[in-house]
Amino acid sequence: MLLRALDFAGGLREVQSQPFSLCFSTAAGSSGHIPDYLAYTDTGLTLIDVRPSRLIREDDRIKFAAAAEVALVMGWRYLVVGGWQRFVVDTLDELFARRRPMKDPMGMQDQVLAQLGPGPRRFDEIIEATSVPAIARTHLSHLIWWRRAVIDLSRPLGDSCLVWAPRPGSW
Repeated sequence: MLLRALDFAGGLREVQSQPFSLCFSTAAGSSGHIPDYLAYTDTGLTLIDVRPSRLIREDDRIKFAAAAEVALVMGWRYLVVGGWQRFVVDTLDELFARRRPMKDPMGMQDQVLAQLGPGPRRFDEIIEATSVPAIARTHLSHLIWWRRAVIDLSRPLGDSCLVWAPRPGSW
């Protein structure tokens, strides 16, 4: 799910899996850690560890702290992904399914884009304003994946989801 989220976020150039092995000393002795990912983006590098929150033990916290220190020294961001809210997984799955190029012989994307403004509108209002709402729904999801339309990922994707046009230059 992390890789899908990074892909959706935009600006991702490359991801390295298990980019290096970290050796360090603690009060209890020597230890080591291999971070899960190093993501190269348009805005810099992010070192990432992935571990379900319920499985993080005290020795993991020490390893994560060591990785965070390395990231700080290198000028990178660091994060631990401990899980996802269920609706985020569902939303990214839905949008990921619409990521491939789509033919648009009926001009649905133009109709959808014409409904977007700088302020939010409900997903269902946008698609209902098109000539074929059932087809427009798929195209709006496609446009969201490609960041030609914006949603708030802190809420579930659905008919009441708010959608708006991205600010110029925001991507």
